[in-house]
Amino acid sequence: SSAFHTTKEMQNMPSFALHMEGIAVAEAADLNGKVTEMKRAGREVAALCVGEPDFDTADAVKAAAVRAIDAGKTKYSPLAGIPELQAAICRKFKHHNGLDYRAENIIVSSGGKQVINSALAATLNPGDEVVIAQPFWLGYPDMVRMYRGHPVFVETTVAQDYLIQPEMLEAAISAKTKWVIINSPANPTGAVYQQADLEALAEVLRRHSEVWILSDDIYELIVYDGARFATLAEVAPDLKQRILTMNGCSKGYAMTGWRIGFGAGPESLIRRMVNVQSQVTLGPSTISQWAAVAALSEDGQITGERLRILEARRDLAVSMINQSKGLVCNTPKGAFYIFVDCRETLGKRTPDGTTIASDRDFCEYLLQHAAVAVMPGSAYGRSPYFRLSYVVADRELEAACYRIQEACAALI
Repeated sequence: SSAFHTTKEMQNMPSFALHMEGIAVAEAADLNGKVTEMKRAGREVAALCVGEPDFDTADAVKAAAVRAIDAGKTKYSPLAGIPELQAAICRKFKHHNGLDYRAENIIVSSGGKQVINSALAATLNPGDEVVIAQPFWLGYPDMVRMYRGHPVFVETTVAQDYLIQPEMLEAAISAKTKWVIINSPANPTGAVYQQADLEALAEVLRRHSEVWILSDDIYELIVYDGARFATLAEVAPDLKQRILTMNGCSKGYAMTGWRIGFGAGPESLIRRMVNVQSQVTLGPSTISQWAAVAALSEDGQITGERLRILEARRDLAVSMINQSKGLVCNTPKGAFYIFVDCRETLGKRTPDGTTIASDRDFCEYLLQHAAVAVMPGSAYGRSPYFRLSYVVADRELEAACYRIQEACAALI
């Protein structure tokens, strides 16, 4: 049979890396591909699973890219980024965060994910531990495992606003800990660490001088209710030599496809990250970097009216989800997701008689019955929940939430 031949062929193939077993395509990208195929087949699907703003990149940013092309700025970039972008990043950190960095402290990469990946590649030894809040952005654990590290999860709750508490952090750190990751605003929960929260964590981290700290600030510009964003290097400058602050243009500047992320940290770490990058992608797209110079210099970020639009969408989605039978969520303080508890739907049956046994079952039910795509919470280390991204047009969001309400009401 064909199955026999396939098995036989696999047996005769060269082997693969054992530490890559279980590491698959990022689940959000996989689901988005499925939604795309459904749309091509003629189905209208609300993609509330995608982590990118629906706003267009600012015109001034696009014009800067065109100018770069016309000027012939299309050659290889310096490994750590073009000097003009490094300077713009330094100005951004000074203006927004009160942090002083030089070019030697900056790396520009092909997206924020590559910044994190390079840092882990440059520092992790087999068996090293990385402390991660749970629920977590789904990229962290697999990137740690790729370099034979071990993710250590700190389980947070909605009662704690999904924030790591100091005593929880202390208990999670061991002699094997190499990194602690702090993500604020957080994916998938929208949790935001205020200055007092970070000060409390800094007190713990001061007792562990051997630990690196990753501050994932990619959603920095998307905070609500008049809150002020704080980052750990600003709050605890004495820890700055152990902190890698990661940010980028994807979320706050509506530039996901341009693939520009950047990191700021001690020169010794950045130099080793540049070494890693030199053997992976070299420098990021030169054209995208010139666009990023304009974004950081010409105030092209999601602020003002765009931020008010996102806040209104958040309030709409939270209200409608909490009116859905069997669903409950809190009101996130940042990013553009809500993390929804769907445990009351478990054990119920769909109109065709299928039993909802897990959050994945519920998400599949929403996709097929309501034409709404959301991410299962199990992908983020928490069941039974799901993540809903509200970066779609207001009318589409309202219609999708209404269909979720109808789908919940139809469960028996």
